Amino acid sequence: MVFAAFCNGIIFLLLAGIHAYRALGGRRWINAVLPTTGKTDAKLFAPGSVVTGLVAAGLLLPALLSFSAVPVFARILSARWVVYGHAGIAILFTLRALGDFRYVGFFKKIKHTPFAGNDSRYYSPLCLVVALLALLIVVTLKTSS
Repeated sequence: MVFAAFCNGIIFLLLAGIHAYRALGGRRWINAVLPTTGKTDAKLFAPGSVVTGLVAAGLLLPALLSFSAVPVFARILSARWVVYGHAGIAILFTLRALGDFRYVGFFKKIKHTPFAGNDSRYYSPLCLVVALLALLIVVTLKTSS
């Protein structure tokens, strides 16, 4: 369980860092990280710097939650919040991995865009890994209490 919590914490910190890079104006690989319609390169949405910065800050919360499941940091949050939070993470990231059945997730219909390729290869599997690690944390904490 410690390994799962530490891995999820690191993943969330890395994701927060990537979003902070974008919020501060980073443009590298921008066409491969936002879903497009498929017919043109029109993005489905274009989040600004403020929204992307809020996402970066928001990703620090599940990182804190994940590190709270590691015994060294266990006093950051109560065990109840750690369990509920990881249950929420598991649900949220499972839904993201499954997707909207059109542009994102394992069951998307639009599969020939740069984003779709990265989503199938990296983003959706990463979401599933995060969800499974969070579920492992929930099960471990519930059985140990």
